[in-house]
Amino acid sequence: MAETLVLIDYGSGNLRSAAKAFERAAGDLGLDTRVTVSGAPEDIAAADRIVLPGVGAYGQCSAALRAVPGLVEALEQAVLTRGRPFFGICVGMQLLASRGLEHGEHRGLGWIPGDVEPLAPADPALKIPHMGWNTVTLTEEGRRHPVFGKLPDGGYAYFVHSYHFRAADDAHVLGRTDYGGPVTALVSRDTIIGTQFHPEKSQGYGLGLLRAFLEWRP
Repeated sequence: MAETLVLIDYGSGNLRSAAKAFERAAGDLGLDTRVTVSGAPEDIAAADRIVLPGVGAYGQCSAALRAVPGLVEALEQAVLTRGRPFFGICVGMQLLASRGLEHGEHRGLGWIPGDVEPLAPADPALKIPHMGWNTVTLTEEGRRHPVFGKLPDGGYAYFVHSYHFRAADDAHVLGRTDYGGPVTALVSRDTIIGTQFHPEKSQGYGLGLLRAFLEWRP
């Protein structure tokens, strides 16, 4: 039977490029994975795998996600109760936090405790937003993770962000990049993973990550 992977459409994120990247990763592996884009709670509830992309301001993304009746409840049921593999990308990863502090205080999903705070690089020459290619260094736990452990340590990924995830528990941070100080790049908890960078824009490194996610059987 084909697996279904649903990219959540809540009005944020480059869904077309992300969908095509997942389709390519599935094709590389010879998997019969049906990649769909939907904002319907019933589709999220029935999905085998769920991806939450996100581009833009934290507050707008959080409000848009909660504006769809039943969507957050379906997401929590699928991921937290039924243990479906979940992948948050960029702001989609940041929404896993307890709250975001971008232009006020905004409630996140609270699946991985912590705050999303403004980037404040120690080097004043470093511009905000952080935009471009940076290396991702895995933590010890990251190297053991069934998804992230398949990635090369020190691989290059493409970042575009002005805020970063400061997790309450370092055990949830599985990889970091450096931008005038350590910046969370990878998070995980149970069947949940998230990346601050855009895997669909990260060429071979990103495609390898998508393949590893599709092969993951938590």
